[in-house]
Amino acid sequence: MISRLAKARRIVVKIGSALLVDAKTGTIKASWLSSLIDDLADARVRGAEIIIVSSGAIALGRRTLGLPKGKLKLEESQAAAAVGQIALAQAWSEALRTRNIVAAQVLVTLRDTEERRRYLNARATLSTLLEQGAIPVINENDTVATSEIRYGDNDRLAARVASMMSGDCLVLLSDIDGLYTAPPDQKGASFLAEVKEITPEIEAMAGKPISGVGSGGMITKIEAGKIALGAGCNMVIASGHEMHPFRRILDGERCTWFVANASALQSRKRWIAGTLQPIGHLVVDDGAAAALAKGKSLLPAGVRNVEGSFMRGDTVSIIAATGREIARGLVAYDAGDAARIIGLKSSEIEKVLGFRGRDELIHRDDMVLMGGDRT
Repeated sequence: MISRLAKARRIVVKIGSALLVDAKTGTIKASWLSSLIDDLADARVRGAEIIIVSSGAIALGRRTLGLPKGKLKLEESQAAAAVGQIALAQAWSEALRTRNIVAAQVLVTLRDTEERRRYLNARATLSTLLEQGAIPVINENDTVATSEIRYGDNDRLAARVASMMSGDCLVLLSDIDGLYTAPPDQKGASFLAEVKEITPEIEAMAGKPISGVGSGGMITKIEAGKIALGAGCNMVIASGHEMHPFRRILDGERCTWFVANASALQSRKRWIAGTLQPIGHLVVDDGAAAALAKGKSLLPAGVRNVEGSFMRGDTVSIIAATGREIARGLVAYDAGDAARIIGLKSSEIEKVLGFRGRDELIHRDDMVLMGGDRT
């Protein structure tokens, strides 16, 4: 179990409000945050890329505004988020800067990970930040995203980010050390060290939120597990109360692992193949067809013809010279631009289009191989 985190090369870490914000003072737990940054810096030295999903904006802002304890009205939550997000971003920026790491604030809503074009834009931005050595710090845009405030969706948001970014492991640092068959303080409750499938029985084990500061609970963590495992990403729920919480997982601290399997890895690609309707075609040569069969991305050089009127992020079919549909995926260029760059090397794209887009017409992560004849 320890090796799953140690071997992961792209890790999404979600931190709940109760861990990051002191409930009594309404301020950042600076020492705890510093210890976590030490852990994450060590992981980067080992070659891992880190993405952070951080709660805490509302918890920080409500104190600053002097809002009452207990459940806030919607407009109060939005006001608290607007104030608290500034303090939250500053805390992460300063903590990461002490390790010579650049922090990048990214505010999103669920639509940014569900709508195809916004999904591609978000992924491209996050990929560029990682390539440049920065650590993205993501939070929901609570000031405008009303449903996220109401239901506390950062667990699921973290899972969607992990899926979008092809993450190897999602780490949910919580105020509980994992999943139990019943509330931990209940007689007969058993701890589950590993979950290989989220069954109705597993879902029934989720209880009500137990945090006094955050708005999530085990229910949202189980739902996050569904998303992560469906994308082929392992997930771990671990207690974050102690110092160096990430390192403690590596050292074998008790936690619950949700383990993805090979069949789950294909579920997102089955979604592309079965749910979205292609509205265009890219006809490829034999060399490109052979490369796709080996799991490669589709490059402009291997495309012979562009058919249909489509926009970036739309679903298109990839057609072999024989007329057979061999793959389907989300295209990275509008039809007009795609037609201008087919047959070219990726290094020539900028010269032709006047801007440097993606090297691939369709990235392998956005593609599924198929069979059948073209109709």
